[in-house]
Amino acid sequence: MPVWCCRCSLAGHFRSYSGPETEGQLLNSFVQYFGDSLGRKIKRMPLIEETVLPGDSILTLPVVIIGNGPSGICLSYLLSGYRPYLSPEAIHPNPVLHTKLEEARHLSIVDQDLEYLSEGLEGRSSNPVAVLFDTLLHPDADFGYDYPPVLHWKLEQHNYIPHIVLGKGPPGGAWHAMEGSMLTISFGDWMELPGLTFKDWAASKRRNIKSDRVIPEEIACYYKHYVKVMGLQKNFRDNVYITSVSRLYRGKDDEDRNQLNENISTRHLEMEDGQKSLIKRNWEVRGYQRATDGSHVPFCLFAENVALATGTFDSPGRLQVEGEDFPFVLHSMSDFGAAISKGKLRGKTDPVLIVGAGLTAADAVLCAYNNNIPVIHVFRRRVTDTSLIFKQLPKKLYPEYHKVYHMMCTQSHTVDSNLHSAYTSFPEHNVLSFKPEMKCVLQSASGLKKILKFSVALVLIGSHPNLFFLKDQGHGIGHHSNQPITCKGNPIEIDPYTYECTKEANLFALGPLVGDNFVRFLKGGALGIARCLAIRQKKKHELIENGDGGGDGVP
Repeated sequence: MPVWCCRCSLAGHFRSYSGPETEGQLLNSFVQYFGDSLGRKIKRMPLIEETVLPGDSILTLPVVIIGNGPSGICLSYLLSGYRPYLSPEAIHPNPVLHTKLEEARHLSIVDQDLEYLSEGLEGRSSNPVAVLFDTLLHPDADFGYDYPPVLHWKLEQHNYIPHIVLGKGPPGGAWHAMEGSMLTISFGDWMELPGLTFKDWAASKRRNIKSDRVIPEEIACYYKHYVKVMGLQKNFRDNVYITSVSRLYRGKDDEDRNQLNENISTRHLEMEDGQKSLIKRNWEVRGYQRATDGSHVPFCLFAENVALATGTFDSPGRLQVEGEDFPFVLHSMSDFGAAISKGKLRGKTDPVLIVGAGLTAADAVLCAYNNNIPVIHVFRRRVTDTSLIFKQLPKKLYPEYHKVYHMMCTQSHTVDSNLHSAYTSFPEHNVLSFKPEMKCVLQSASGLKKILKFSVALVLIGSHPNLFFLKDQGHGIGHHSNQPITCKGNPIEIDPYTYECTKEANLFALGPLVGDNFVRFLKGGALGIARCLAIRQKKKHELIENGDGGGDGVP
């Protein structure tokens, strides 16, 4: 099968384009992108067979961003040349940080020493740059203050770094798929991206935002509008599915005339293959774009750097127990909402079984409760466990979640041996198996087993990223090698100031993949990556001006 490839010469390897119209539309889309971004007159991009190996003349994009949620959007914003400066009238409430900011007021934050600025700061992220950027955008937010940002933004087009953002759906990522009736855990202001406040957007759309917390649909619309109003559309491609991200290997003889990239890269891997030494360089990104008629249009891109911004909603957490694959065992709120809207649970006498003790499970409890559907709520922890998320939420701001927590504590099967009519909790219980007759086997902490009948089961125990397109599914780039990547237990291991993977050069990650689950903090990853790439681009330009190399990359 032919795939589109961003390669511009070696005519002997190419055939003339003669594919279907949908393939041509995708082709023209990329051609327009390259022409606009790289300032080159490219009239036609030929096709390359999948069996053809990359040769010498390759057009390589500086950055490919995988994922078009808030992480990918924010990174695109900074790579497009937007720069944050200390506002003339701003005074940060942290006097030590403010003194540091004053020392280099004439420089954008991207051009300053992020390690120096973030030193001594504390916050609800383990990544120091995330804490720094958050306190610049939302000073003292964790203390209940609503101070304005101390930054103002300038568009500096000479700082633009060519890049492309690839996403499965419209800009906004998983926010477009979230259950629309529930309020966000974070305030609307904390969900906003630089340069456009959520309140200003809501006012411009004449939307009546009655609460500081908003529904996911509002946030998804905001992100989609943000890409448009900030002029980022040319960098975004929707309905794109990645199938492979892999390294290219080239002979050392080829490297002698292409030393530029090696001078800039933080490290490279040499391998021995007989008499010939190979050097790891550049990325090959393969996938397909889904056309309007449902067909798949394959493509291939080459990149100097790849940024992973996929989030963690790809693969719902599973119990790994017998019977979990039965069709009446669901793993997402959207499936549960669809079952309710289609009337599948109407008139059912057996309760819904909900497994999990997080906020998504609480949302499911509320959804069932509001639809007069009885609930059996199973979770492993004690209700007094201090790590339960409900313990960290103020009652006045999150009354609905504290309502669920109150039921978890007071309507337990241990308080009353009988099932309550509307809701019964089973703390410190594990699911052993699901039976085909729609029964569930539970086991208590003491080892006592119980069999319960249910109408539908909903397993909501978190979700994990699906990095199947990476070598070994990305198991080698986490803090714990050879284990799946998870946002809490095993995030991708990165340099804390550049967000480059410590185990894989020129591969970056941000957002939930590195432990930053809140939009407030994922913006710091975009700042760290943008600074790192800006420094490397500057070095590249200096080398080119000094006549020290050309390289494959786009200057």
